Amino acid sequence: MTAPLSRHRRALAIPAGLAVAASLAFLPGTPAAAAPAAEAAPSTAADATSLSYVVNVASGHRPSATVRRAIAKAGGTIVTSYDRIGVIVVHSANPDFAKTVRKVRGVQSAGATRTAPLPSAATTDTGAPQVLGGEELAAARAASAKAGGQDPLESLQWDLPAIKADKAHEKTLGSKKVTVAVIDTGVDDTHPDIAPNFDRQASVNCVAGKPDTADGAWRPSAAESPHGTHVAGEIAAAKNGVGMTGVAPGVKVAGIKVSNPDGFFYTEAVVCGFMWAAEHGVDVTNNSYYTDPWYFNCKDDPDQKALVEAVSRASRYAEKKGAVNVAAAGNENYDLTSDEITDPSSPNDTTPGDRTVDPSKCLDIPTQLPGVVTVAATGAKGLKSSFSNHGLGVIDIAAPGGDSTAYQTPEPPATSGLILGTLPGGKWGYMAGTSMASPHVAGVAALIKSTHPHASPATVKALLYAEADATACTKPYDIDGDGKVDAVCEGPKNRNGFYGWGMADALDAVTW
Repeated sequence: MTAPLSRHRRALAIPAGLAVAASLAFLPGTPAAAAPAAEAAPSTAADATSLSYVVNVASGHRPSATVRRAIAKAGGTIVTSYDRIGVIVVHSANPDFAKTVRKVRGVQSAGATRTAPLPSAATTDTGAPQVLGGEELAAARAASAKAGGQDPLESLQWDLPAIKADKAHEKTLGSKKVTVAVIDTGVDDTHPDIAPNFDRQASVNCVAGKPDTADGAWRPSAAESPHGTHVAGEIAAAKNGVGMTGVAPGVKVAGIKVSNPDGFFYTEAVVCGFMWAAEHGVDVTNNSYYTDPWYFNCKDDPDQKALVEAVSRASRYAEKKGAVNVAAAGNENYDLTSDEITDPSSPNDTTPGDRTVDPSKCLDIPTQLPGVVTVAATGAKGLKSSFSNHGLGVIDIAAPGGDSTAYQTPEPPATSGLILGTLPGGKWGYMAGTSMASPHVAGVAALIKSTHPHASPATVKALLYAEADATACTKPYDIDGDGKVDAVCEGPKNRNGFYGWGMADALDAVTW
């Protein structure tokens, strides 16, 4: 059962009051409707015919004079250079720029990061979740008051007990010395659940491929997606008596904005995000996106090969500098170990067309990069979410990402099978997707780092997997109950294609 792709597969936004009906629009086999475009202020991008490129050279020193002269001669302008990993960001209006510089001595690979010219004035609203209504807020507050010791909206968060985060909080809320960076659409740090834990020094806007440190540059505009703010709250919403509770409500959270006003996560921005995290003491990065415009980047294509190489170098560097990189597995119910997958969505910034790819050679980045923790989503009954990608040896761990309430209904007083999170403007609402599963794991990793402050990324990951609750394959997997198998799980209880090493366990994370 494979879903047709929406350009915005990073999260499934469902209005809080329409959790059953609206969520069905995003379930496998049913197309999701696109939101109307909205006008935004013109960007400062180069001329309308320019594309952005990455040029990969030897790491460790600034680009050679030969390479710099060749870039200029080919019509390129260097935007910035990440010398430690040998990645140069270039703008050029020359359609043969990449082909030309690939021939230059010292250039290891080069490729366009997009197929459409640099954006100028348009943006697309991804469809903000509906805020919690007054009646639901009142009911949640009453339920939490009866429970005692809970934040007002915690009774709606079935996902916290699913990973034993509520029990973990009785031991520790996490350390203020640990920072999780949300590499995403931006974070509204003025939200009352986020402000107490926000790390200003580790936050930045990387949309142009180089850091913009202006105050508030990491925030989403009113026309942009609330995705990053939702993710940030899931990870580290403060336990402060205001709203909801994060998985690690005592750690710091930073916003690294890499999504442009059109909602695209381009390579140069992602590279900048990882590099910023690496150089600013970030302990965990959360990556609930794929790098546009290619869902899968095939190494036999010279452009796509260069994109894989650039993001790989940046993510490896971040891990070398101490960060655990966590990423969402994707929302198409793909088996990422199958011999071939039909990708109908690429390139998603111009005109996509069907292409058949081998997912072992064509990678979803950063999700399938070496060293990255790949997270599958589960619903309120602990089963793989209907939309979650899977695959033996690809999925490392599972965590709550929500599902249709019709498929997996939570126990009362929770009312929605989706995941509650913070929204810009001091609001809260529901979303679903592997985008919501990944921050749960990022939060647990932050708790591990809090408990073991000197642990290396490799040790944190080893503990994350060792402490996960082994979860056997769901066989047969017929999530919609129509008598047809919707996905096939392979592997034993302690390592399989649906749940990896198992369900993330926050309690064990703070008791080892």
